[in-house]
Amino acid sequence: MNRPVVVRFAPSPTGPLHIGGVRTCLYNYLFARQHGGKLLFRIEDTDSQRFVPGAEEYIIESFKWLGIQFDEGVSFGGDHGPYRQSERREIYKKYVQVLLDAGKAYYAFDTKEELDAARAATPNFQYDATTRGQMRNSVSLGMDKALELIAAGEPYVVRFLIEPGEDVVVNDLIRGEVKINSSILDDKVLYKSADELPTYHMANIVDDHLMEVTHVIRGEEWLPSSPLHVLLYRAFGWEAPQFAHLPLLLAPEGNGKLSKRDGDKYGFPVFPLQWNFIDKESGEPKSYSGYRESGYLPEAVVNFLALLGWNPGNDQDFMTMDEMIKLFDLSKCSKNGAHFDVKRLLWFNHNYLQQCDEQILVESLKQQVIANGADPKSDEYVLRAVQLMKERINLPQELWAQCNFYFKAPESYDEKSMKKWWKPASVNAETGAAVPASSQMVAELCDFLEAQEDWTGETLEPKVMEWIATKGYKTGAVMNAFRCTLVGEARGPQIFAITDMLGKEESLNRARRAVEKLNS
Repeated sequence: MNRPVVVRFAPSPTGPLHIGGVRTCLYNYLFARQHGGKLLFRIEDTDSQRFVPGAEEYIIESFKWLGIQFDEGVSFGGDHGPYRQSERREIYKKYVQVLLDAGKAYYAFDTKEELDAARAATPNFQYDATTRGQMRNSVSLGMDKALELIAAGEPYVVRFLIEPGEDVVVNDLIRGEVKINSSILDDKVLYKSADELPTYHMANIVDDHLMEVTHVIRGEEWLPSSPLHVLLYRAFGWEAPQFAHLPLLLAPEGNGKLSKRDGDKYGFPVFPLQWNFIDKESGEPKSYSGYRESGYLPEAVVNFLALLGWNPGNDQDFMTMDEMIKLFDLSKCSKNGAHFDVKRLLWFNHNYLQQCDEQILVESLKQQVIANGADPKSDEYVLRAVQLMKERINLPQELWAQCNFYFKAPESYDEKSMKKWWKPASVNAETGAAVPASSQMVAELCDFLEAQEDWTGETLEPKVMEWIATKGYKTGAVMNAFRCTLVGEARGPQIFAITDMLGKEESLNRARRAVEKLNS
């Protein structure tokens, strides 16, 4: 195969885009870019009963957010359109007729009731060479009778005629040679007269051929269908593309496939964007969470997904899209399923947050501050809070929990922290010296700080340390008690970074208010 590389991503518009589909598209994108090829976007909407309005737009928006670009297809244009299968009916009819004329397919008129009866009568019933002669089709009835039924308006399907006893070989770029005997394959339905549309198997073969697809990179669940697709290509006399079947994305626990329900179960999104819908049973509006709305950066999601089933062959975890393109190799994809580790995803997001445009975090924190009834003061102030606290977060929405004390004075004090650091007066067991209560030490510290004109941490810290030593107090006892008065608990960055932010007046007001409140 010396043709330019062409790959495709062809989702069905039946709902939101699953994260497993995102990974499949990402691998197609990396492969195409590495080989200087094209990535096509096709909509496989032959199943009109499952069509969901808005799904197509959702899918396009998802990839735009993720930074995965298509070269042609639905909404992108190109020379191989139309790219929606529902708009290609006449094309499929033409190729169905080609198979019929060549004796590679046949008409079948079996009703649902007749098929149900056959399945009930024969355990593991399969519509194939051993049973087709007993059913109502053009093989058993003859072509003249079949055409007569069609002319009379009888509904029908077209089935692919599979000859038994042949070992069909699929050369998979990940799994090597896969061999399946044709005897286990049934005569798949290729076309339905009811809606004048092909099934997936027929449509994807015709489309891939006409759109000059050279490589089909798809999920492992399609591997059992590959022999059928090889036989269809052969029936048409076409060169088949090269196949690569990717490992499944598995749930965090067990060996089951990652489902949309796993997100609710394990507390992470399984869709790139939030999906709003009306529940069919209750009629109530519901939504599935999305990575974008949950605070994940697209770069982190892409980087994490790329390594779920692919090993670049080095110890590199963090890669730009360009680096991934350079390193990507289908032969280094695993044959085994990859467990979705949300802790690792959060780790990726944490690291990307440290490098991202800080304005993203500033805007997020501002919104959180306002939502909690506080004053953000200024963008500069919010930025300082972000810079001090971003190393402590995995998601932007965690900023408020980490930064709230910069914007709101504590209204209560953490019981565990106070039990440890807010002590009554006591006697040192070793020296017998009196140890003042925490409230007294903090009050004395406030008086000392009141007298300081230079409020920068750089200046204050050595002076405070000297004052503590002079008083004979323990540094931890004084500073942690002081921290509790400013924050409400024993957490936060370096204490003088906090006083720098809050300023002299606010710091002293908080400390004195806490002393008064905790002593009352």
